[in-house]
Amino acid sequence: MSVLDTGVILAYFLLLIVVGILGAKKAKTAEDYALAGRNLGLFIYLGCLSAVILGGASTIGTAKLGYQFGLSGMWFVFMIGLGITLLGLFFIRQIYGANVTTISELLGRRYNQEARLISAIVAAIYTLMVSVTQVIGMGSIIHAVLGWPMTTSMLVGGGIVLFYTILGGMWSVTMTDIIQFLVMTIGIFFIMLPMSLSRVGGWEALSQQLSASHFDFTSIGWSSIFQYFLLYTLGMIVSQDIWQRVFTARTTKIARGGAVYAGVYSIAYALALSIIGMCAVIVFPTISDPQNVFASMSLAILPHGLLGLILASVCSALMSTASGTLLASSTLISHDILKQYWLKNMSDQHVVRLSRIITLVVGVIAIIFAIWIQDVLVALDVAYAILSGAIFVPVILGFFWKKATAKAGLYSMVISSLVVFAGLALEGLSSTKPIMYGIVASIVSMILFSYWRPASHLQPDHQVVIEEWEDEQKVL
Repeated sequence: MSVLDTGVILAYFLLLIVVGILGAKKAKTAEDYALAGRNLGLFIYLGCLSAVILGGASTIGTAKLGYQFGLSGMWFVFMIGLGITLLGLFFIRQIYGANVTTISELLGRRYNQEARLISAIVAAIYTLMVSVTQVIGMGSIIHAVLGWPMTTSMLVGGGIVLFYTILGGMWSVTMTDIIQFLVMTIGIFFIMLPMSLSRVGGWEALSQQLSASHFDFTSIGWSSIFQYFLLYTLGMIVSQDIWQRVFTARTTKIARGGAVYAGVYSIAYALALSIIGMCAVIVFPTISDPQNVFASMSLAILPHGLLGLILASVCSALMSTASGTLLASSTLISHDILKQYWLKNMSDQHVVRLSRIITLVVGVIAIIFAIWIQDVLVALDVAYAILSGAIFVPVILGFFWKKATAKAGLYSMVISSLVVFAGLALEGLSSTKPIMYGIVASIVSMILFSYWRPASHLQPDHQVVIEEWEDEQKVL
């Protein structure tokens, strides 16, 4: 790293802080702070949505998988792109017009307030764990390029994101995300990818130097591909940080189109990072930690100045997801837990203040967890296992199965959450089995409790809730 590269990265950090301060001036109400006033156009919405789904694990993790498995390493982010595309095609219509702030609020309407509370807790844990992955990623990049201790690197990176997120909420996140989307697009597609291929002599030379398994799209194994589908495709559909971005769109058409375009962008991003990882096999035949592949490639092939820009682009991907998930977690806690049960009569100004305090607390916890775990993909697996295993089935059946009852939705979330946590404890944090256990437990619970206490035997007020939900879905 030269003084020029370090200067570029530090200047970029300073720019984000300044933009975050400017965004704070626009966050006047609770809706401004949580949803940027529900007023984003297509380009800004697309940039924000792409930035939040493609974070540190997507960038660092896909380059790592590309190094280890070749083109097959793209399945990780491919499934993220597939999930966001399916969300846009099949679910935006149901969720956008509901005029809610969180996924838990929608589940509260469909089932009951207890279901809202449980889902808020589960989704808040998920978003917290995704924030942890981004802090780990920022720490690994800063550690690799500046030589700072890993703990110090995570404190600096996480602290910057926490600062501008606290100030302006979704407005600050939106403004910084547009910058980050542009920087990461230019950095990955127009600089890092072509220069990586150039370093190894082009695509033809790469194909001659690597084994055939590196060009096999299934070399990572069908079990891993299925695991990514369970974790990320299903997780994207019921992810609070994604829904919160959907609610910022000005219209349903923008929300739907932007989600599909973001899914396509994600798949292209996955392919580009996998190829960069494959090039690293030629440049670094042996590397001590594959998680450092992207940073090592940047240091090896880029001239000064561009190196700083590329590393800033990686930090962009990390910071955008970190800020979005921090905000999502704090919104769930403040909007669906504290305000609903203890602080019911708060003014709008006090809600904004409370959201800032909760964002600070969540951010500090995320940094502490990041220092403890220090593995991007393990932390991300835990996050999506919790989300997909406990929330996916009640959300989907709530939309499409009229017989699903309030008690069934509640018990399903409680039982499947316990099953997922127990599975993670018994099988290990990186095991695929806990999420499958959770989904099976959730489906069985939904069916059993729905037929055991069918809608016709519900209390009158619960029957009214379901009828109102069905009428609302017909209108939407």
